[in-house]
Amino acid sequence: MTDLVRQEIATSADPLVVKVGSRVLTRHNGRLDQERIACLSSQLAMLRAEGRRTVMVSSGAVAAGMGRLGITSRPTDLAHLQAVAAVGQSHLIESYDRALRGHGHHAAQVLLTAEDLNDRTRYLNVRNTIFSLFDLQAIPILNENDTVSVEELQISFGDNDRLAAMVTNLIRAPLLVLLSDVDGLYDGDPADPASRLISTVTRLDDATRAFVRDHQSKLGKGGMASKLEAARIATAAGENVVIASGRRDDVLSAIVRGESIGTLILARGQAVTSRKRWIGFAARPVGAVVLDEGACRAILEQGRSLLAIGVVDVVGDFRKGDVVSLRRTDGRELARGLCNYHAAEVRRIGGLRTDQIAEVLGHRPYYEVIHRNNLGFSA
Repeated sequence: MTDLVRQEIATSADPLVVKVGSRVLTRHNGRLDQERIACLSSQLAMLRAEGRRTVMVSSGAVAAGMGRLGITSRPTDLAHLQAVAAVGQSHLIESYDRALRGHGHHAAQVLLTAEDLNDRTRYLNVRNTIFSLFDLQAIPILNENDTVSVEELQISFGDNDRLAAMVTNLIRAPLLVLLSDVDGLYDGDPADPASRLISTVTRLDDATRAFVRDHQSKLGKGGMASKLEAARIATAAGENVVIASGRRDDVLSAIVRGESIGTLILARGQAVTSRKRWIGFAARPVGAVVLDEGACRAILEQGRSLLAIGVVDVVGDFRKGDVVSLRRTDGRELARGLCNYHAAEVRRIGGLRTDQIAEVLGHRPYYEVIHRNNLGFSA
């Protein structure tokens, strides 16, 4: 069964990003499910034959390493977790490459850290590499570089759902497909026969998030909560998201045919420019600027720049050109932006009219603390 909205989304889905988690790719014994990888690879080749450029964000390195090493429980300490991922990553990419070669394609391994997307130059280099791989008819298989990403140092993505959302924004893919071990978002526990699958979500709010019923897994970090967070990132930038079962053999084929499977989460508003996607979602804020309600309304409702008069507090020590978080007085983030002044300068001019800046600083290089062209909205 198809519907017009899904058909329209499917028609424009090029490029697209597909994310598959460990729960889909592994058997109950923790070893890689080679048949599932072969099935997904066949569908990736089908999409490429239709002219759709596709990126696969694949979990499974830790699970693959556990299987190869005969480990039944996921390591809890960072060093062993990274070591197991190192063993498993080669097994994972080898499995994709072997399956794709049967369809005339190669798997191209791309391992990323959060720093690769935080730095603007590296961010663009990753984008150029992915599009060059498209030109070579290769299928990019992305994963977080678990062997060097250190969550304790806050430079990891957190999970591959979030990474997939950031890659969706990176290449401006109109569609992100999150393949899960359930059919989509339910209004109750998916194991309860009385629960119903939610076909379409038009707004990601607290009521929608209240439907999440996640269970712990020894193989993966993700769950429905992380998928909804990934959907928030992608839809806020103007892209659509489908959450569906990765265990259905023709899931990708069905989605690009516009069939009503899984849960469709619709984009919010128009697509955001590449630069603002980087500011709003990829770059990590160095500090924060706290705004009064008047400044919040001017930015959100009127599309204005941030002026000094709207600043009530400054958090952290940032430099001119750094990405900073714009927060309400209650701590909620409303946007991120490239600041025109150092933190010490913003502290001195906060609350002042624009024509008073030169009196305090001795010069006024910019009228705005953050120009609207350098604002990105993260929610």
